[in-house]
Amino acid sequence: MKRIGVLTSGGDAPGMNAAIRAVTRTAISKGYEVMGIRRGYNGLVNIEGKETKDEMDSKVVRLGVRDVSAIIQRGGTILFTARCNEFKEWESVLEAKKRCDELNLTGMVVIGGDGSFRGAADLSKAGVPCIGIPGTIDNDISCTDYTIGYDTALNTAMEMVDKIRDTAQSHDRCSVIEVMGRDAGWIALNVGVAVGATAIITPEMKYNMKDIINRIEASKADKKENFIIVVSEGVGDSEGIARTIETMTGIESRATILGHVQRGGSPTVRDRVNASEMGYYAVDLLDQGKSNRVVALKKGRVVDYDILEALKMKKTFDKNLYKIAHIISK
Repeated sequence: MKRIGVLTSGGDAPGMNAAIRAVTRTAISKGYEVMGIRRGYNGLVNIEGKETKDEMDSKVVRLGVRDVSAIIQRGGTILFTARCNEFKEWESVLEAKKRCDELNLTGMVVIGGDGSFRGAADLSKAGVPCIGIPGTIDNDISCTDYTIGYDTALNTAMEMVDKIRDTAQSHDRCSVIEVMGRDAGWIALNVGVAVGATAIITPEMKYNMKDIINRIEASKADKKENFIIVVSEGVGDSEGIARTIETMTGIESRATILGHVQRGGSPTVRDRVNASEMGYYAVDLLDQGKSNRVVALKKGRVVDYDILEALKMKKTFDKNLYKIAHIISK
């Protein structure tokens, strides 16, 4: 019987389980067996030769239709995830290829971000057909308009900011809130718009503290009494920004770093549907004999690109939405 593998790699994202479910059930419907690889590429590599065969075998689990029941609503990933620095070395890639041969895998679906796709490209080069599915809350994969987990992270961050606003209003306070996104400001921008932030600070747009202070002072003169500043983690220094605001305006200011709460939680409808569609599409590509491809969402349609081509693409920051946010959040 034909057999494919599926793994999740890098940071976890809500909706990964929905993708695993779709991959598993689509593959079974096409006559494949499905093997889940636990803890990303680590599940294929005997790190430093320390693991026994039994330990390596424990990293692989056969997935059936019922094994992926009742996981579509769960955050995280049932296959666990990890980063594997060893996989940057060609010797480790060849070791993974050998492991795939031992498991009789005719293909692999890799759910993760850019680093995971580089590994998939190397594994494809070594002779294991791979298809990538974009799964990261950061929405920083250039070839796709949307990544699995992004919508859930947005909604989680928005809900947290709404709660922080309650106490900011009670104390006439300025809250500086740092959201995730690594070096990309997509979460900060969209959450900032959604909560009516006075200012949004992202890596893509230069900012000037004097301009932000002037904006706060002007709003205060217009009888605004509390303020929300959203900062992307790629900018950082939320504590320093809060201290500067308090020093220059006299407004009590507090910094809050939302952190990994944004990675968790039950995925939204959008994440569940997109993950399901992408998972189906990935298996269909393997079934057609295709390799070294990444699934993407472009203008509402699921498409695919060569992985190396996809990694070279550049994602344009939405400066128009940033401008809108600046105008309507006085």
